[in-house]
Amino acid sequence: MIIKNRRLTNFAKLVESGECRKFQGKLKVGVDLGTSNTVLAVVDQTDKPVAGISAPSHAIQDGVIISYYESVKLVTKLKEELEERLGTTLTYAAAAIPPGIAEGSIKSIRHVLEDAGFEVCNIVDEPTAAAAVFKIQDGAVVDVGGGTTGVSILKDGEIIYTNDEATGGTHMTHTVAGHFKIPYEEAEVFKRDPKNEKEVFPVIRAVVEKMAAITQRFLTGYDVPAVYVAGGSSNFQEFADVFSGWIKLPVHKSEYPLLVTPLGIAYLCELPKKETK
Repeated sequence: MIIKNRRLTNFAKLVESGECRKFQGKLKVGVDLGTSNTVLAVVDQTDKPVAGISAPSHAIQDGVIISYYESVKLVTKLKEELEERLGTTLTYAAAAIPPGIAEGSIKSIRHVLEDAGFEVCNIVDEPTAAAAVFKIQDGAVVDVGGGTTGVSILKDGEIIYTNDEATGGTHMTHTVAGHFKIPYEEAEVFKRDPKNEKEVFPVIRAVVEKMAAITQRFLTGYDVPAVYVAGGSSNFQEFADVFSGWIKLPVHKSEYPLLVTPLGIAYLCELPKKETK
């Protein structure tokens, strides 16, 4: 089932058009340092989307920054571009990480934002950020990123379990590259083009099934009524059906899976109390 979310739809339009909404008061920024894309989401204090921007990036892998300088340079560039559009300085930001990564990696991500000129107000795990957008009380959120499949289980609106494992979009791309005997970079472009989905999905189906198997293992022992999927790697028409067939649970996917997590990160950016007045 495809979930339609008005604020997510509005945010997607802002990212695509480059436009900005009128705003009052302080703004909150969500920075999603992805394996394939870095996305910045800007919302006001009521969590209404104000602006957004996305750019390709390859400076982070499985939640670990592999090129610190490139990460800082890109986030700084995107921040400055948004500030020019908005006519204001963006001060406060939050970031997200895959569940269970090392403390050193968390510090590195924090330092990237700080060196880009942000005051870091929160760092959350990616599935928890997605859950903030889906607004679910009971269920599991699966964030299928470029490097990992992360799962958070919620009960009565509280996170009771979170974990992840290294299988994501990069594994899909390697599979496509091997099958079609093309370079990785070419395979990434080929994979993302909706016109190629009928050719691509049968090739990556086994990777999707592995993601579902990871999710099923994490859900063992928990009473989960449904699964909610986010992350750019889930952006295939058959993804939810294959996932559901494997784990034997209803699977809901958002209309803009790549943008769910960055918007949720912005929601969870906690402004200092003096700035919320």
